[in-house]
Amino acid sequence: MIKKIVIAAVIAMMGSSIYASTYTIDASHSDVGFSVKHLGISKVRGQFKTVTGTIDWDKNGKSKNTKINGNIVVKSLSTQNEKRDGHLISADFFDADNFPAITFTSKKVEMRMGKTVVKGDLSIHGVTKEVSIPVEFAGPVSDPWGNEKIGVDGELTINRTDYGLTWNKTLDKGGLLIGEDVKISISIEATKVK
Repeated sequence: MIKKIVIAAVIAMMGSSIYASTYTIDASHSDVGFSVKHLGISKVRGQFKTVTGTIDWDKNGKSKNTKINGNIVVKSLSTQNEKRDGHLISADFFDADNFPAITFTSKKVEMRMGKTVVKGDLSIHGVTKEVSIPVEFAGPVSDPWGNEKIGVDGELTINRTDYGLTWNKTLDKGGLLIGEDVKISISIEATKVK
């Protein structure tokens, strides 16, 4: 009886690793993009080019065994405009010298109306908020070198002021220079750990 209890406790401590395969994010084939309103009439788009992390994925569809942990290097931001990029990573916005990373740690993966939703903590600019991200998993597939790969795509919208990114200018005729809602698009490719 004691032996069974010990085995059950060990399994519980090991968690999802027994049931899920671990994949590392392939930074060269992954990015996180964003768009935000400018002058209320157009959108500025950009991306973070350096994304790392791990995905524990249960291909049998057991969402409780699936976990995602991601890390974004703030200074990898690009809007294809050096002056604007410099402003965005400055203390007016991301303050990358003091807050060099954006992180996401999943807490729960669940099915909602036939769709996979990842709930977790998103940390930006030293502020952590819980978010829910609808995602789609693709794969697994094998690349030409025999590596097993999966893909994860998702989108969410956040209010940047919730994370202390409050810099703005009021326009002469009213309205704001930069919108508060930021649409984030996630496109991840990950490689199974051998």
